[in-house]
Formats: sequence, C-alpha cells, structure tokens
Amino acid sequence: MKNLKSIYQMKYLKYLLIIPMLFTISCDLEENPPFLDETLYQDVQSAEAARDGIYQSITGYNTQERRLFIENLYSGLMFTGKGGNRVTTRDMSTLCSLNPGYHMDAQFLWQGLYQTIARANGAIAGVNTVSDPQTQDEVAFNDVAGHAYFVRAWAYFRLVTLWGDLPIWTELPSQGNTNKALSPEVDVYNLIISDLQTASGLMNGNAGVGYPKQFAANMLLSKIYMAIATNASLQTSGGAMDYWTMAYDEGMKAYGQYSLVSDFASLFTVQGENSSESIFELQISQDATNSQMGRNFTPWKYKAGMHFGWFRVTAFQHDNHLKTYGGNKTYNPNNLNTMPDKRYAATYLYDYYRYDRPAARVRAYPSATWRSSFGNSHPYLFKWTEKDRAHKNQFNSQNIVDMRYAELLLMLAEISNELGNGQRMTYLKPVLDRAGVPVRAAFNQGQASFRDAIMNEYKIELIGEGQDSFHVRRRGMQYFLDKTILPHNNSIGSQKVAVGAKKYAANREVKFSTNQAEIMKLAIPLSEINTNELIN
Repeated sequence: MKNLKSIYQMKYLKYLLIIPMLFTISCDLEENPPFLDETLYQDVQSAEAARDGIYQSITGYNTQERRLFIENLYSGLMFTGKGGNRVTTRDMSTLCSLNPGYHMDAQFLWQGLYQTIARANGAIAGVNTVSDPQTQDEVAFNDVAGHAYFVRAWAYFRLVTLWGDLPIWTELPSQGNTNKALSPEVDVYNLIISDLQTASGLMNGNAGVGYPKQFAANMLLSKIYMAIATNASLQTSGGAMDYWTMAYDEGMKAYGQYSLVSDFASLFTVQGENSSESIFELQISQDATNSQMGRNFTPWKYKAGMHFGWFRVTAFQHDNHLKTYGGNKTYNPNNLNTMPDKRYAATYLYDYYRYDRPAARVRAYPSATWRSSFGNSHPYLFKWTEKDRAHKNQFNSQNIVDMRYAELLLMLAEISNELGNGQRMTYLKPVLDRAGVPVRAAFNQGQASFRDAIMNEYKIELIGEGQDSFHVRRRGMQYFLDKTILPHNNSIGSQKVAVGAKKYAANREVKFSTNQAEIMKLAIPLSEINTNELIN
C-alpha cells in the first residue's frame, strides 16, 4: 500500500510541476498542454500518466477540502468553527443556515470540478477504444478511457447535486467555443447516466489496486437512478418503479464484489487505506497532493501543530444518533463503553487532553453538558481528524474514502423496501451487525417506517463523508423540511427549550432557512455569470 502511494506521489508531483496555466474560459475549463495534446494518448504509459493527472485534480484543495466543506455544511447536519466560534460567522450564518448565497468556497469548488471535467474531456477525445480488445495495449487504453468517463460523471454528479441546471462541456474548448448556456438538470443527469454506462463497459481493472473498478460506476449509477426515482421531472424512461428497478440492477452488479471491514474506525486511518470496503478512494500523499484535511478538520490542539477544527456535528444530530442507538438513560459521555454503537467513538470527538499541554482538558458537548459557548456546544467530527497526534505538518496523507460498501448496502436495503422484494434486511443487517446495534422496531413496521429509518441510518453511518447533502435532499424539498430542517428548528427556543433530557440554546444554534430557493440548490457562482455571455 505504501509503495502504491509512493508511485502516486511521483506521478502527481510530476504533473504538478510541469503543468503551466494555458488560458481561462467560462466554467474555468482552464487547462494545460499535457491534457489538451492528443498525442499524449497514443502511448499507453503517457495515457496512464494522464489518467493519474485526472485523479490528481480531484485531490486538489478546491475539489477535496472545499468540496467536503460545502457538501457537509450544506446538509443541515453539521456546523463549523471556521472564522471564529460564533453563530454569526460568515459560514454559520449562510452555508450552515442553508442560505449560502454566492459563497466563495462554492465558487472555487465549481472551478475545480470543471477543471476536472476538462482533463477528462481531453482523455475522452484522445483515447481510441475498441469493443473487443485483443492486445494488452487495447485493454489499457480502454481502461484509461473508462476512468475518464467515470471521473467526468463523478464531477457532473457533484455539480448537479449542488447546482441543478449547468453548462455541459463534453468537448475541448476552442476559439469561438468558450461559453455554454445552462442545460436543464435532466440533461445533466442523462449525460451522467451515459458516461457511467460507458465507464462500466470500459473499466477493466487494468489500473490495479487503489483505482476504482467498473463496479464504482455501477454504484454511482444506482445512486443516480435513486435520485431520479423520487423526482418525476427527471424521469425520461418510465416511472418511479422503473428507476427503482434500474437502481437495484446496477447496485447488484457491485454487490458481493466488496466486503465490510470488521473495524469501522479503521476506515478513517492511514493504516486502513484501500480496504475491502473501499469502492472509490482518493489516494492522498502529503508531499504530492498537499492535502490539508488534517490541518482543517483536526480539532484545536488535538495534535502537535496545524489544527483548525472546522467540522462540528450539530448537537441535534449527535443526539439523534444517541436517541436512535444509545438510549438517553444509560449512556455516559465520559465512558464510551456505555454506547453500544461501535461507530460512535470513530465519529465524534468531544473530550481530550491538549497535545501541547497534556494536563489541559478540552471538553465539548456532550461532555460539556453546560454548553457555555458555541465553541463547546457541538462535538467535533473525528473521521477526518489527523490520528497521529505528534503530526506537525500542514499537509497529511490520510486517504479519503468517497464510496464504500456500507453505503451500497444501505442503498440496496432502501431500494428493496421501495420494490417490496423481501430483501431489505439481507442488505441492512450486515451494516447494523458491524455497528453492534440491534434491528430497531422501526425497520419492521411497514414500508413507510422502514423508509424513514433507513434515511436516518445514512445520517448515522455516513455523517461527514460528503454524501449527506445528496441524501438529505434527494427525496425532495418536503421530505428535507420534515425530516431534517424542521425537527432541528423546532428544537430551538428563544432562550432554552428542553428536548428530552437535552437543552438547545438559541445562541448556540442557527435556524435553517425554509426557503426552497436557498435550501435545495446553490446559486450559480458570480465568476461564471460574469464571464459567460450565455448566462444571464
């Protein structure tokens, strides 16, 4: 595994050093000679190096740290201490309140994703594929093209989830072709479907360990069909049940190709990289990709240096987890052994001793039951915390698991519930068994009850992994309002209001917007509007 990372490091560093800026156009499809030069794709070794450059583009700051920042905080499940531990900071009062406006980080994310698309477009245009590869070179070229289609679909999936209508680029820019009008959301979804179908047919495992296989395309396609199944305006090939069926068929192509790891916490460590559960994992090298995950998302003073602590799980969502599996009467926040859910300790951090002052204790909710300030009112997210507490560097090397088998199993359980095929517990139970929690009554009280319970299970299993913004919205505005926004808002009083055994103080929380124009989609970035003549 470490040898593989060293290879990535050399490849990525090479591309970071040789790529100068060429030009800038709308959508920030700014690219560089290597990715626009079709001769690059006539030699297998060069084409594979270009493939690695495509993957490198989604480990950059805009498409990694900023993406996770936007996707996690625009979910109604997380807060941030960035800019100061107050409810009035820019991000708390906009993004975390679900009224982000023209958000700077969203603008840079838009640019980063379109730059990724440009690199993928270069490979798609330059690689010749064959329907029946006979030589090792043909196998390799097919695989490179498959990865390009997969990454382009992945980037458009991120864009359409957050923005809806988009400019669609499937070709390289040229003189006189530097602007695109917005295409309807349904057209973006159709492109993603086409790209993933193509990727699934071309990806063949030739790239080896650490790269996604064709089953990643199947899983992502299943997610796309799930989103379409609950949105009639996106349905072009039948009704909802047809899309649930297609989602099941695609998900089953990946089912059984992976397995859950026994230790949930290991998924978020350097030692647990590229595990049997990983379906798509971003390969991070401290020296090559300059990943600042460990700096940005490690709690204050938890490690030796560079600790910003930007990710907090809302106290409300923490308590939702606690009420679901912990039990208010038996759980002791000072003793993790009293929490039956094995995911809990790997998800939250709220009580530790400073690395620089081992006698100084840092406490946040739920350990800090008094919640005297915003800073101690919400637990930190532990998943992306730098686990090496002696680490001083600004950059770190922990991989980012973007798609994993547990999510696929939850998806198949949800799909089975909608189809009524009698298989929903086949897929759900392994996830619950790994967590050490029982099958709740809600999973056995009919289709509607199971639906709500499985949607809640995504929040508990995947919190902070970049999937939250998608899952909380894909059943539509009303479901988002009823199951995420209003329960949180209704828990906040003008001063303090009791919710079970807990109290939520108005000056420790923000209320979420209920305006559909704000809560469902981000605004097209001003940089795009100002440079694209075809967007008003």
